[in-house]
Amino acid sequence: MARLHLFDLDGTLLYGSAAPVEISRQLGLVEEICELERDFAARRIGPPQFAVRVRELWAGLTEAHVAAAFGGGAPWLAGIREVWADIRSNGGHCAVISLSPAFFVERLVDWGADAAYGSRFPAVPFREPVDPEGILSAAAKVTIAGELCARFGVSQADCVAYGDSMSDAELFGAVPVSVAVNADHHLNGRATYGYSGRDLREAYELVRSPQ
Repeated sequence: MARLHLFDLDGTLLYGSAAPVEISRQLGLVEEICELERDFAARRIGPPQFAVRVRELWAGLTEAHVAAAFGGGAPWLAGIREVWADIRSNGGHCAVISLSPAFFVERLVDWGADAAYGSRFPAVPFREPVDPEGILSAAAKVTIAGELCARFGVSQADCVAYGDSMSDAELFGAVPVSVAVNADHHLNGRATYGYSGRDLREAYELVRSPQ
């Protein structure tokens, strides 16, 4: 039976960082985004409030900034393309589901993801406000996983989830196999496997089997 591998992005595929941090680095706003990240981690703000404040912070954002954030030294785990190629060559599927902006997350399709979902922000450069309805949450990850199962003709019992933080906890609870990748305390006791390191191939080897 084919399996569907579901990957978080921030802190999972990106080692010790997140898409908003890498984007903000291009704008010279690392201190400001880290303050917002702390508010989010402490649950002082939720995903919609975070998105609204980020959109304000990124008033000068351009496509060139986004491209540089994605490809200009971001701390990606090694082996992402190789893992996804192996999954697909064996008849499996791989997708990324992240709370980060879709305009960043969707670039991973070019690396071999079958699908990539992120929060819907206005087009860059921003001219429109954030629509809170388009901002993803932890619960949305479970919903999207269900939609992907229907799309690829697999069941939730055939899913493997990879994540690192509280935004992945609900998805970990919804699938039978999960890998906590460089995870924080929110996933203690929730994951089937744990991995610390900088190579996705090593994390994948924990669950690798004929797809």
